[in-house]
Amino acid sequence: MLYFKRGLLALAVSMAPTLAFSADGVELPRTLGMTAYGTGSAGYSQMVSIGNLLQNEYDVSLRILPGENDVSRMTPLKMGRVPICACGIAAFYGAEGVLLFADKSWGPQPIRVVTTSIANFGLSIAVAGDIDAKTPYDLKGKRVSYLRGDDANNLGTEAMLAFGDLTWDDVERVEFPGYGRSFEGIIANQSDTAFTVTVAGGPQQLAASPRGISWLTLDPEDKEGWARLKKVAPYFQPHNVTLGAGINKDDPWVGSSYPYPIVVANADTDKALVKSLVKVFTEDYDKYKDAAPGNAGYALASQNMQWVVPFHDAVVDYYKEIGHWTDAMQEHQDMLVHRQNTLLEAWEQFTSGNTPESEDAFRLAWMKARATALEAEGMNPIFL
Repeated sequence: MLYFKRGLLALAVSMAPTLAFSADGVELPRTLGMTAYGTGSAGYSQMVSIGNLLQNEYDVSLRILPGENDVSRMTPLKMGRVPICACGIAAFYGAEGVLLFADKSWGPQPIRVVTTSIANFGLSIAVAGDIDAKTPYDLKGKRVSYLRGDDANNLGTEAMLAFGDLTWDDVERVEFPGYGRSFEGIIANQSDTAFTVTVAGGPQQLAASPRGISWLTLDPEDKEGWARLKKVAPYFQPHNVTLGAGINKDDPWVGSSYPYPIVVANADTDKALVKSLVKVFTEDYDKYKDAAPGNAGYALASQNMQWVVPFHDAVVDYYKEIGHWTDAMQEHQDMLVHRQNTLLEAWEQFTSGNTPESEDAFRLAWMKARATALEAEGMNPIFL
């Protein structure tokens, strides 16, 4: 029944009327659906600004479905209800088939990047200003926040600890039920850190509190530290951050970031639609770059062309057309596509046999099968 419904939906999408703008080659449906973060998020605001651009320039109505968690954002993409998701780092987890996606109802997803935003904010752990911690090495013995049921947040914290050659065993783990509560905990002197984005409300509240705020320096020249960090979370990259609580252009933070939002589609999403979107993001940049905080991060120069999730084929075609593609980029893209196909094939083989009934046993068995498949192709399993 599920496949029947998906088939009907795919047929409906394929028959939807489109508007072709021959002057600039943009071809989009009159109504375009996508998912994004919740209405109070930076990602949602950015997509609203893109929707205004599409409406004003191309007479295209962008319908944004806000989702408060990874499941609500990514399920419509998986089910074919929308062709695009302005996702977070769960897009990477989905492509890898880990964490939330190491589940019977998910598995690795054929996710491909359309574009990303790397703006002037950063992502790392905010630290109370009164504990005199300057780098991740200084966190030994400190109270570090852990969020129940939030794999992405906790993995970010774990990555920062790894930079300092530390693990959860080297710190005092303080558990909280959610992100907001973790910052309340720091202010109440129950914890000393919380993973966050520098421009979020939590860091602003901490900065205004008696404890103050600081950010841990992640020296790009500390190759061993960065190697340990990326072994835990390979999607991070060094970043000179100029926007956030206690941070400005005159007093930047040498830290870390990763793309947010990550605008993705499935590998089989219509190439004309994807190519039109990347053209809009790239060629209409000056028309929307100041329309919402973080929009500047969509600049072509800010795109990481050799990141951890492959580009959609239509995006590669576009970058080739405009001369923004190299042999090294193609080699990296080919490796990522091969990795994705390896994971998809491993999942199909794994689920076609007898699998454990319990969720924990299923996850463990899949992660072992996943690692075996990747290692057979000479690729790092990560997340083992």
